Amino acid sequence: MAERIRIQKAIANAGLMSRRAAEEAMLAGRVLLNGAPVALGDRVDPERDVLTLDGAPIPVTEELETHLLNKPLGVISTASDPGGRSTVIDLIDSSRRLYPVGRLDADSEGLILVSNDGELTNRVTHPSYGVTKKYLAEVEGRPSRPTLQRLTEGVTLDDGPARAQTVRLVEEGHGRSLVELVMLEGRNREVRRMLDSVGHPVRRLVRTAIGGLHDQNLKPGESRRLDASDIHRLLTGHG
Repeated sequence: MAERIRIQKAIANAGLMSRRAAEEAMLAGRVLLNGAPVALGDRVDPERDVLTLDGAPIPVTEELETHLLNKPLGVISTASDPGGRSTVIDLIDSSRRLYPVGRLDADSEGLILVSNDGELTNRVTHPSYGVTKKYLAEVEGRPSRPTLQRLTEGVTLDDGPARAQTVRLVEEGHGRSLVELVMLEGRNREVRRMLDSVGHPVRRLVRTAIGGLHDQNLKPGESRRLDASDIHRLLTGHG
């Protein structure tokens, strides 16, 4: 018989929500164990019990796994696509039900996490935990120092104010420049919209780091499973 695990942990392991959100769902009567309401101290047997959330079965697993993927251009950051487009899940070698952590637009490249760890997902995606994302943007023109300062002070987008934690000019050439931005939020196409708002449209955008995690050895389309030291760097920003 498999070891029984706390229900809130089982729900977080399934990648559906954080443990705290799972506890709230349990208290609200949304979670059933073998058809009966649960209490916070209840445990589930992954091999024998049936756990449901809002009537839908929850895949119960004790083993968490998180992968770092270098997403190629054109691949979408969803678990599946009705249109048949390639997704980040298609590029991960795993038998478990995994989900992308946050998003990276189809026309953007670089690092993205794929995981079944709901607690880690919450910590990486919620700005209150301070896990930053670093981007390298190829933009049109040469942003001036005041323009770069505007990006850190904040610009107004159609869905509210947005700002970078840090911005620096990495390289400039003929009619284009490379700009590095460190972001805390991850709203839809936020970096592109910010740079467009200051008159420097993005030609290419690559995410180069998540928290303290980066890997220049991963080629586009390649991934690797994270170990405990990777998770530590991811969440703390250092080794």
